[in-house]
Amino acid sequence: MAGGFPPIGTYAFLSDCHTAALVAPCGAVEWMCAPRFDGPSVFARVLDRRLGGAWELDVAGARVEERGYVEETLVLRTRWTGRECEVVVHDFFATALPEPGGDGLVPVRMLVRWARCERGRAVVRSRVLARPDYATREARWSARDGVLAEESGLLLTGTPAPEAETTLGEGESWAIALDYAGQGLAPVRDPARLLEETVRSWRSWSARSAYDGVGARQVRHSAVVLRGLLFDESGGLLAAPTTSLPEWPGGPRNWDYRYVWHRDAALMVLALLRLGHRQEAGRYLAFLLGQCAIHQDDVPPVFSVDGGPVAGETVLGHLEGYAGSRPVRIGNGAAGQHQLDSYGHILDAAMAYHAVTGEPPGGPVLWRLVEQARARWRAPDAGIWEARGGERHWTYSKLYAWVCFDRAVRLAEATGEPGLPLAEWRAEREAVRAELLERGYNADVGAFTQSYGSEQADGSLLRLPLLGFLDGDDPRVLGTLDHIQSRLGDGGALVHRYDPEATRDGVGGPEGAFLMCSFEMVSALVLAGRTAEARDRFDTLCARAEPLGLFAEEMTGDGHMVGNYPQAFTHLALIEAALNLDASGPADALHDWAEHGG
Repeated sequence: MAGGFPPIGTYAFLSDCHTAALVAPCGAVEWMCAPRFDGPSVFARVLDRRLGGAWELDVAGARVEERGYVEETLVLRTRWTGRECEVVVHDFFATALPEPGGDGLVPVRMLVRWARCERGRAVVRSRVLARPDYATREARWSARDGVLAEESGLLLTGTPAPEAETTLGEGESWAIALDYAGQGLAPVRDPARLLEETVRSWRSWSARSAYDGVGARQVRHSAVVLRGLLFDESGGLLAAPTTSLPEWPGGPRNWDYRYVWHRDAALMVLALLRLGHRQEAGRYLAFLLGQCAIHQDDVPPVFSVDGGPVAGETVLGHLEGYAGSRPVRIGNGAAGQHQLDSYGHILDAAMAYHAVTGEPPGGPVLWRLVEQARARWRAPDAGIWEARGGERHWTYSKLYAWVCFDRAVRLAEATGEPGLPLAEWRAEREAVRAELLERGYNADVGAFTQSYGSEQADGSLLRLPLLGFLDGDDPRVLGTLDHIQSRLGDGGALVHRYDPEATRDGVGGPEGAFLMCSFEMVSALVLAGRTAEARDRFDTLCARAEPLGLFAEEMTGDGHMVGNYPQAFTHLALIEAALNLDASGPADALHDWAEHGG
């Protein structure tokens, strides 16, 4: 532990697709927000050991011997073992199957902790140390209609007080539930049934996928994690359920990721479609296009889970931060940036959805986006990494401008929609391509580089072959892979996204290797024909997430997770890498599958 903080990668992730929690290896819930993912925290010990608050649950005279998820769910199962007893605790947000004709999972809006004694006699202790509103005050509980009510609307059932203990004989159990929506639910009378319904709802969702290829277990688990990050009311995908988990311990790179980014669009739609989740893919795309329809002149790169604007950044100065990493921030200033790649991600997602389903993916909204990109692609932008050191001509941004025009032309041709300026879009596509080959590729370095005129490597350019811009074995692509590995590789399978100091990104301080880029190196190596090396890297990366199978945004060279957690982008890149390994072909497996109609 760093300063008493458990390693980030040891936290378990719970979700009901409406809010989330992180459970520390000691059994304490140390992060949870209410009434939804981006609400104020109720427990925030992950950001402050003294003030943050947590829900502790332990067994006297016993220790955790086994911990993991019930297969294909986000139900955590923990076994406590001592000389005199053995207790199994199930932690889960209760969910239910939808009504006939519905889709997805239905949140009950209740966090349940159920302890069952399987041997001997056990003393189980629970302490609900809530600190509402980002730990700005103590909890104020009062007894009401047989439950404990907190002023913020939390309701606690199954316990006579926020701090309590009970003695369980063999076969006896104790269930405590926190109703975070203030619905006034009665105490849990049948926790076994509630657990069974929650497990069934997750497994019913997961069972839609028949994928059994390379990394099947990791792929299916990553899909469950991603489902847990899809907001039930809108279908929007959170980048991560946390804020301010540092990209380097003690450093300032601490951001709020509880929002929806366009940069996740294409990979998420492709992954959902490929794994049999067409309804969720369509709903997610409809949500994104709905936001684009609202914004007539520009596309904000990030917005809230309900589609509203993202607040500017506020520093919570009273919180010490994970391992002393200050500042702790809520809100995200990236919402005010111009990120050119957004247009390409949206058009790529729409093209894939239409290719697989045959359904029209957005019509006038999409064509307006193409015209916006046409007006803006020659200007500098903030880039995918949201640099705060000034706009520039990022090579990755121009690559996605090409994607925007390429997918627009192909989608228009496929749908046969009349009246579109296809000749102009084709001309723009060729203009972007010519500029990329001339200014994005540095012949002296023998690689595509971070920005025009730069010699810096950038891990985002691993996507060059994955998007079909160049073949995976093109010498310019091979040179780019080698350039990225030599400049940004970090022992074994890790790849940094860029060099912060050389990039002058306006933030300062080091950061860990970027796990999305590490998995995308796997995919790029497959397309380059270096499949054995790619498989080696994939297995190495997956092993570092055991036993919970969760990935943060980044990782240190010695294998510790850093950054917000779990990170959607990383799990998406894992799925993409596994499918590329399974296909071992010359084209990206997800795009190739979609282009052949699924």
